[in-house]
Amino acid sequence: MNTAPEDFFDLESLQERYDVEFKTALGRNKKGQVPDSFWETYSAMANTEGGYILLGAEEKESKENGKLIAIHDLPEYKQVIQDIWNSLNNSNKVSVNLLHNKDIQPIEIQGKTCILVHIPQASRKQRPVYIGTNPLNGTYQRHNEGDFKCPPELVKRMLGEQTNDTKDAVILENFGFNDIDKESFRVYRQHFSNRKPDHPFNEYGDLEFLRQIGGWARDRHTEKEGLTLAGLLMFGRFRSILDAVPNYIVDYQEREGTETRWIDRITLDGTWSGCLYDFYRFVMKKLSTDLKVPFKLAGDERVEETPVMEALREALVNTLIHADYSGSCSILVVKRPDLYGFRNPGLMRIPKLEAIRGGVSDCRNRNLQKMFQLIGLGEQAGSGFPKIYRNWKLQQWREPVLEERFESNQTVLILKMISLVPEEAIDVLKDEIGVAFNDLREIEKLALVTAHCEECVNHGRLKQLTKEHSHDITIAFHGLVEKGLLLSEGKGRNTFYYRPGHHPMGNEMFGADEVCSKLNSEHLTGRFEHLTGSSEHLASSSEHLISESIQEDTLRAVAEKVSSKRKMSKEVVEATILQLCNDRYLTLEELAVLLKRSKDSLRNHYINPMLEDGRIEAKYKNVRHHPLQGYRTAQQLNEGA
Repeated sequence: MNTAPEDFFDLESLQERYDVEFKTALGRNKKGQVPDSFWETYSAMANTEGGYILLGAEEKESKENGKLIAIHDLPEYKQVIQDIWNSLNNSNKVSVNLLHNKDIQPIEIQGKTCILVHIPQASRKQRPVYIGTNPLNGTYQRHNEGDFKCPPELVKRMLGEQTNDTKDAVILENFGFNDIDKESFRVYRQHFSNRKPDHPFNEYGDLEFLRQIGGWARDRHTEKEGLTLAGLLMFGRFRSILDAVPNYIVDYQEREGTETRWIDRITLDGTWSGCLYDFYRFVMKKLSTDLKVPFKLAGDERVEETPVMEALREALVNTLIHADYSGSCSILVVKRPDLYGFRNPGLMRIPKLEAIRGGVSDCRNRNLQKMFQLIGLGEQAGSGFPKIYRNWKLQQWREPVLEERFESNQTVLILKMISLVPEEAIDVLKDEIGVAFNDLREIEKLALVTAHCEECVNHGRLKQLTKEHSHDITIAFHGLVEKGLLLSEGKGRNTFYYRPGHHPMGNEMFGADEVCSKLNSEHLTGRFEHLTGSSEHLASSSEHLISESIQEDTLRAVAEKVSSKRKMSKEVVEATILQLCNDRYLTLEELAVLLKRSKDSLRNHYINPMLEDGRIEAKYKNVRHHPLQGYRTAQQLNEGA
């Protein structure tokens, strides 16, 4: 019998989340059985980022301790495991078996036998992973903590990705060299010649040069030849590109802060060619302007290519060559004083962890990739993301955030220029703690710095910032609490930690003269406990707790079309939430009172999915279960990209 793998969980931090699902799996005889919902989760995790299914566990709600994990014994675990293997190898049950022997293990937790199943992420050529024999009806994806059936158009996109090794090689009918922007093409040729003055391509005429770099092609079977999609996207005229790719939008925005209003912009306004080569040139110049990172010296010569510029170049090129230009969202690049953001339509073709690790490449637009590489831009063999992560780490900035938004078919890269260990935070902590700060382990220092900079920290947030095992994070928190350097509040997955005298709720709930560090969990429990009943109970008993902002008649009028009816379409409820949360943060409790709906229903069916697709944003993004968590309508993009 195995114990649970150390990097999977420790019991104090174990919870259902995006990549962990619990199933009781007791069956009728209470001894163990594969639940039908196992296969929906198998499909969902395989089609997103993988994860773990723990059979023999159940998440229960406790008024005293929040959500707790109940462990059940599965004495017939051997038969359960055999049933899983039988179904995996039955093509009428599931489309593909992704598992190896090591992926299914009986494990012992609290003296009881459970089964831990690791679901790897399916490759591009294995997706969609579906139940039954019809992918349109049996394909699922994972959103937050739930499994959702994929719409037919998303399934068709997955099927198309299976066979399309490169999407930009297609020869466009009725397009020719006249659709190329001559000046953009001339500048590219000059760029190529300057970099490789002795290259034989320099001797070719324009059409042959374009053919050699993948912008013009001939089908040897049909003898058809013409401009490729890559050639049009890289060098095409504004109107010609839109004729071939109606959803094509490239957009650069420079913003002063977290607001979505821009102070400088490059987009398709008809004043420039609109092609990718020009977009790269113009945007790269904007990104590198006022870059507050010193240049390097190679001998006595100044070298402008700093690690930060190299990372930005890789990020921009990656965005352009990996985009799905048949998608409906724009390519968006955002520059803010505190971050750079890059968004492209289309999900990643290899698992995110493999991309970050490097060495594997599966570019969606290989001809575009080659065109950039020929002028020294972009890397081969999957080294782009490792270079971005490495160069950002050299600045001691927060680790880049690479995110796939499955529901909206987007990939987002966020590069924050925020120090992982700000000098000013270190100085403050050293002044307060003294020399004892120097004796702390790195994980403990990071926990204290994060609590100082972000008001509080929890297990999940620290997991984002360090490669330490979950068990080591828990030990670090316990050690800091024992030393009196952190205080804890909440139970189970709702536990968060803060510095003594710096309670995160202090400034919002109490006057400046309140001793916030004396606030304990009874205060929190008392404030929220009575809000967990039915919608009728919420409407009557919670009136006195609702902030002044939602006492306004205007908000109640907005909510009335939902609150006055027991049933309402999902679209109307979502639209009402967006209207209520426009330009203000509302808590789940406040929304429940206004809409006369239960908190659980709002959270599971509306708030979580709307957070996932970026329509709303959380007030405390880094502490998901913050006791004062609120939600606001996102004006455009979460975190600026």
